[in-house]
Amino acid sequence: MTDTRRPLRRALLSVFDKTGVVELARALHDAGAEIVSTGSTAATVREAGVPVTPVEEVTGFPEMLDGRVKTLHPRIHGGILADQRLEDHRSQLAQHDIAPFDLVVVNLYPFADTVAAGGSAAEIIEKIDIGGPSMVRGAAKNFASVAVVVEPEGYAQAARAAAEGGFTLAERQELASIAFQVTADYDAAIADWMLAQVEDAAESDAAEGAEGPGVSATHLLDVSEAEAAELGFATTLRYGENPHQRARLAVTDPEAPGLAGAELLGGKPMSYNNYVDADAAARAAVDHDAPCVVVMKHNNPCGIAVATEGEDIASAHARAHGTDPVSAYGGVIAANRPVTLAMAQQVKPVFTEVILAPGYEQDALELLRGKKNLRILQVPERPRGGLEVRPIWGGTLVQDADAIDAAGDDPAAWTLAAGEAADAATLADLAFAWRAVRAVKSNAILLAKDSAAVGIGMGQVNRLDSCRLAVARANTLGEHAEGEDAPERARGAVAASDAFFPFADGAQILIDAGVSAIVQPGGSIRDEEVVEACRAAGVTLYLTGTRHFAH
Repeated sequence: MTDTRRPLRRALLSVFDKTGVVELARALHDAGAEIVSTGSTAATVREAGVPVTPVEEVTGFPEMLDGRVKTLHPRIHGGILADQRLEDHRSQLAQHDIAPFDLVVVNLYPFADTVAAGGSAAEIIEKIDIGGPSMVRGAAKNFASVAVVVEPEGYAQAARAAAEGGFTLAERQELASIAFQVTADYDAAIADWMLAQVEDAAESDAAEGAEGPGVSATHLLDVSEAEAAELGFATTLRYGENPHQRARLAVTDPEAPGLAGAELLGGKPMSYNNYVDADAAARAAVDHDAPCVVVMKHNNPCGIAVATEGEDIASAHARAHGTDPVSAYGGVIAANRPVTLAMAQQVKPVFTEVILAPGYEQDALELLRGKKNLRILQVPERPRGGLEVRPIWGGTLVQDADAIDAAGDDPAAWTLAAGEAADAATLADLAFAWRAVRAVKSNAILLAKDSAAVGIGMGQVNRLDSCRLAVARANTLGEHAEGEDAPERARGAVAASDAFFPFADGAQILIDAGVSAIVQPGGSIRDEEVVEACRAAGVTLYLTGTRHFAH
């Protein structure tokens, strides 16, 4: 992204929380920016002696419907959404006498605070902001031309940018990612409240129609927080996997609370999905003895690497991120070593939901705390093994956790079925790939090179598609995947399969992509076909006799 700054020539201010808005307006005015503002924001700025244009002078309409309509007008949204890089957009603005905005500063009505304060339904409904989120989302979408600031904590940065000639494109995109997170959280809070009103009404109707007293709910999600705490579910989460699902968290072992009792060193509280991904990431990282970093997304690793001799955790992170930098956006990062400043500097530019590690260097922690929406967890070293419990309809399944401790997990026990014995470097990559593929949802194929994943095929209903996906992701999603010189990262890589190849066609896809060696459990009635395909291509093939499904 270019570092060219875009001057802040015209700014739109519309804030409920007036904290710091006068200072920001003064800085914008001193930098030569025109300020357009709404209702009480405009009055606050004007009373401070800073020139301001009321929004009704721009739209030609007064505020209407008790303030519900102020900024919903083409002269406002046209100025926000016009892509100023496009000649056609610029000419349309000129045709309709619309001036573009370079900065949008909006914070939203305090919906959640009004709910928490016990406001009436009418009061709460009036705190559902319509124009604010519309302006925020429009400006965030158009970050190529517009910077958006959504909270008073960002005003100092905006003031500095005004004095320094504006925001860079990279800064505008980071502001946009924060803005979208804010509107997503805002809409989720509204959805939660609306759903609760529907459920309360349904329960009331049921109670009125029943003989005797109303129905008594005993489900742990229905009981009060105090009752839930007595049952061990002391933490009520904002919602579950989706906004319409309720959720609570229990610490089942107070002596070793693990992730459930992790210390939150920075950022917002954890969500249900954050916990699910963080748990999977921590488990994947502990599978490796060397310094390891895992980037997890939707319960699948999109990057995983270990440090080699002479490297540190920052090197492991750089290569884990490089596996699939596209999917790393919005992911969860787990490290099995303390986070250093060098690693934190690599993490900071990338939007990340959660980072968890056994510790943080102090300067690394301070740097990461600058990312307001990043949840920073300090967790103890996770033990391998243990039990896994999964509820099913009418019952519960329990099993030993897969701990990479079967006899076939030791490369010394592998059987060389085809090709030349791997040299030390190739064998190390195979061993890494075999440990890493355990964390991938079945059917799983993982390509690795230099102790880092370069392509992952996961969760497919047949192994053939997982092979295709792993190769495609290896060759299209790397750090330098565009252009004629894009590397074919599958070529020369090694491959691991979590279960046997039922036919030779999957292995053939890997062979045709240029992999140099494959490790897989074996055990298919067509093993010999797979062996023959590898033998014909001169590809090394090891059989482990051990399977690592992850459903």
